[in-house]
Amino acid sequence: MNRSSRYVSNKDYNPPMPELRTVESGDFIYIGGISPDARGSVAIETRSMLEQLRSALGDAGSSLDGVVSVLVFIRAAADFQPMNEAYRAFWAKDFPTRTTIVCEIPTPGVMVEMSVVAVRNGVDRTVIHPHDWVASPSPYSYAVKTGDTVFLSGLVSRNGRDNSVVTGDVRDQTKVILDNAGELLRAAGLSHANVVSSRVYLTEAASFGAMNEAYRTYFPSSPPARATVLTGLAAPQYTVEMTFIASSSPRRSLMEGLPPNLNLPLSAAVVAGNRAYLSGALGNDETNKGNAGAQARATLAKLGRTLAAAGASPADVGEAFVYVIDLKYVPDVDREYQAFFGSHRPSRTTIRSGLVAPDGLVEIMLTAAGRGIH
Repeated sequence: MNRSSRYVSNKDYNPPMPELRTVESGDFIYIGGISPDARGSVAIETRSMLEQLRSALGDAGSSLDGVVSVLVFIRAAADFQPMNEAYRAFWAKDFPTRTTIVCEIPTPGVMVEMSVVAVRNGVDRTVIHPHDWVASPSPYSYAVKTGDTVFLSGLVSRNGRDNSVVTGDVRDQTKVILDNAGELLRAAGLSHANVVSSRVYLTEAASFGAMNEAYRTYFPSSPPARATVLTGLAAPQYTVEMTFIASSSPRRSLMEGLPPNLNLPLSAAVVAGNRAYLSGALGNDETNKGNAGAQARATLAKLGRTLAAAGASPADVGEAFVYVIDLKYVPDVDREYQAFFGSHRPSRTTIRSGLVAPDGLVEIMLTAAGRGIH
């Protein structure tokens, strides 16, 4: 991965151990930023987190069998297989979807962290698998449907029928990923037009333009909400990985909060049913270079306008992703974040990653649910 100036080391950041808490938002239970209680090997830390998760979900009226989506952060690609071996023991069948990225873990000394979406006990949860695809070689399902929502795992450039790698540049890999997503969506009775949110992980900032050229052909109108960041991936042959959420509910695209001259294939938000999926927003401009607090404040102001356009407020937000290029900026971001949300505390995942926007220090992506959203 080319970390360049957009991904900066800061060894002096020492946050407190995050509190493990569940947040119910509409039909979903969010648990963000799970860190291990026990330290040691990758396997020990993975088991520690999943034991915590099992307990927290039980208290929330759910279980590991109710998990629909998992995001795993590992410190190094070499940690992928040890994590897998420990992880697979916690599900007998019907694994949740999963995305694994390589990044510097925000909690010092930790090798693995996770964020999770689950549903309550008794809520339908169905694994979606095209009839001619082989099973994933790792412990995850390619797609899981619950209610009107379909979660897809992080997809890379691989042939679903035999798990072989499909080589090519980022444009080629993007096409393979989106073709595969189309097959998974069709197996669920949906199409690309039903995608409401995507997260794109690139290994190189220079590939952003070519990825967009290929990506936009699959979403000619009303594209999904999206965040694109720079991270490492679990295997060196891949330059891009994408995660999608789709919905069968009627949807509408919002542009409130996007710069008028932004020519990217994304909406400021997509509303589907009573849920609003907001794109990752930035607040960088000529006046706030190097000022993470000012950028966070501008970012959250944009997101506030987008929430209002969707019929929502900060109190309706269930899940937040905060991407920062340097952990030293987290305290400044936190001050603005807390001022924006007040006493409300969405599930939050903080990811240390590169950003594709020049001079961008922080990007924030939100998901909200509420009766006023339409």
